[in-house]
Amino acid sequence: MSDVLAYAIAALLLIQALLRAPAAVRGRVRKRSLWGAFAAFAAAWLTRTSRAHDVLGSFGIVDLAYLVKHVLAITGICVLLRYVTAVYSTAESTERISWTVRISGLVHRVATRASLGTIIVMVGLFFLALDEVVADVPYFTGRYAGEPGLALYMGLFYLYMATAAAVCAVQWGGAVRRIPQRAVRIGMIMMSGAMILTVLYALLRTAYVLLITITPVSDRFSHAQEAVTDTLLYTAFLLWGLGALAPAWRVARERARALSDLTAIHPLWRDLALSAPHRIRQHPRTLLQRVPGMAYVNRLRDVFSYYDETSEARVQRFVTEIRDVMLELSRHAPAELAELALSERDGPGAVAGEALWIRAAQAAYQTHPESLRAALPFAAGATLAAEVPHFRAVSEAYSKLTPGQGWQVLQAATSSINQLTGVKP
Repeated sequence: MSDVLAYAIAALLLIQALLRAPAAVRGRVRKRSLWGAFAAFAAAWLTRTSRAHDVLGSFGIVDLAYLVKHVLAITGICVLLRYVTAVYSTAESTERISWTVRISGLVHRVATRASLGTIIVMVGLFFLALDEVVADVPYFTGRYAGEPGLALYMGLFYLYMATAAAVCAVQWGGAVRRIPQRAVRIGMIMMSGAMILTVLYALLRTAYVLLITITPVSDRFSHAQEAVTDTLLYTAFLLWGLGALAPAWRVARERARALSDLTAIHPLWRDLALSAPHRIRQHPRTLLQRVPGMAYVNRLRDVFSYYDETSEARVQRFVTEIRDVMLELSRHAPAELAELALSERDGPGAVAGEALWIRAAQAAYQTHPESLRAALPFAAGATLAAEVPHFRAVSEAYSKLTPGQGWQVLQAATSSINQLTGVKP
């Protein structure tokens, strides 16, 4: 049963690490730290399994699996503490930094510097001070009961764990009331509760290790203690893993929506970017465009471009650049073109007319001189949330039109202007 729970918790943490892998690859410090914490804790839980004990035991070092687990756990604690203190110190007002952030920052600085030293001391104690092993006892603490080295070894580990967990509990608990999203708020409450349970676990384990170092205890008491503290540990990590899924799920959902928006408006953005490349910050990919299948590859490279920090920022850039190029086209398009395009539309509302105007304005851009008095005939949305669905619809309508249809509308508008001015076409 313990193996099943260990694998379940490790899988839950690995899912979190995979969700944050893109941010870690891009090298953003905070998210890379959070990814490292999930990865290290997942590996630590995998070392609790019987299979890991068998594999690590094959190296001939007694209880090596426990040492590896503890080192991985300290590594995870260190990077998690680094993430938490970095996030909440910058989230506070620059004019007033709360006492919790000050204490967290101090703990982080001390813990970061002490992490390597703690690991070195624990490794030294493991190999030099833990030698009276009782092989038939299934628990690590029971195998070295009565040795002062055990109290030092586990005392360092639990002190590190309890301190970091207390900092996380304070920061996550204090952030709950500032979070508007209900699901994320519940997730933060679960994560804070998990850290409180972790502190309780560390305190109970510390007291038990000190007790068995001073005096022998019965097997019944030892088994009861292991059952209680293991339950606390399992519950804490399940709460933390599930609670962390709420913010991660929200981020994943927003990223999926942004990728859907990017895919939908990409055809319009790409054509406009190729029409006026000097208005584009990151040009569309055109590598081997005529080779079958490369158009799809280039589109993926545009949609997943590393030029922007996030997919949401990429959506904003696409929309802004579409508007910029449309403004550029409007300086070359006849004033009557918009009215004619709206009257010639073959779709519902002004969306189809705007798409037809873009096709015609692209043709005008190639043949008509610039008019400084021209203005963009279509008003921009008040917010990005309004612009994105609008351009999704325009892009869909635009994809159904051909350049030839744009030329026809442009010629009709030009003929109309010539008739009004008496100029022969």
